[in-house]
Amino acid sequence: MRAAQPPYTGFLLAIGSAASFALSGIFASSLISAGWSAGAAATARITVAALVLAVPSLMMLRGQWGLVRRAWRSLLLFGLLAVAGCQLAFFLAVGFIAPSLALLIEFMGPVLLVLWVWARSRLAPSRLTLLGAGLAVVGLIAVSGAGLEGALHPLGVLFALVAAVGNAAYYATGAASDHGIPPLPFVGLGLAVAAIALGLVSAIGILPFAVTSTAPVIAGAELSPLAVVAGMALISTVLAYVLGVSASRRLGATMASFTGYSEPLFGIVWTILLLAILPTGMQWLGAALIIAGVITVRLGELPRRSLSRT
Repeated sequence: MRAAQPPYTGFLLAIGSAASFALSGIFASSLISAGWSAGAAATARITVAALVLAVPSLMMLRGQWGLVRRAWRSLLLFGLLAVAGCQLAFFLAVGFIAPSLALLIEFMGPVLLVLWVWARSRLAPSRLTLLGAGLAVVGLIAVSGAGLEGALHPLGVLFALVAAVGNAAYYATGAASDHGIPPLPFVGLGLAVAAIALGLVSAIGILPFAVTSTAPVIAGAELSPLAVVAGMALISTVLAYVLGVSASRRLGATMASFTGYSEPLFGIVWTILLLAILPTGMQWLGAALIIAGVITVRLGELPRRSLSRT
């Protein structure tokens, strides 16, 4: 019989995942400033991570390939939509709209997830869940600094919405555990699918691919491009995805997705520590609203989780 996990374990995993994901912006921006294209940074990140997880994934699945055949739909959704599709759509979106606005729309994924669960189960979310979602979204707007001035290019909004669907798919597929594949090989196989997809779109020119040997700079120090790619792959991809999938299976897709709103908060923390850039008062207010929203969603989800266990 499987031992019960402490209730805070899922939150610690989700927070660790968000903190790891948040470092990807620091790593990627240093590479892009050194002359790398965003597509090259994303492809290198996912490909190296997939290679790192290849051996342990194969070892853990030895003699259990029936699980993979049973989970092929979830693996394809995770790799093609939640990883490759989400990143590709985001990069295409920032070609038409501001990155902060594209990120804001992408992070509507948890809200889309609530609506999808509502439509699928015919069970309306509680008022606390809806209130928490609203607080978190307002907080995210404040943190991102996304303004509403200027015309919104429809293609930019469309691509950003596709990224939001990918964001929701990440939590939905990650929370599914009925196929029996542990989090690490599930992420490993999904990243392999994503790496192949990103490699193909880079090869045919949909995703611009350019790399340089110029030393990226982080916290005032010049680093090897290989070291930055390794950090981005190991910390912001392997660790982040494995922790995130593990958290989703403990917390459920909805709760894990809203806990993921702590990612921009950690983005602020890393920006202070590594780039010495202080947030504005509006961003501090947004951080407080996100925390309040996540707590409120948690309180709203407690009755639903209690009912699901009866």
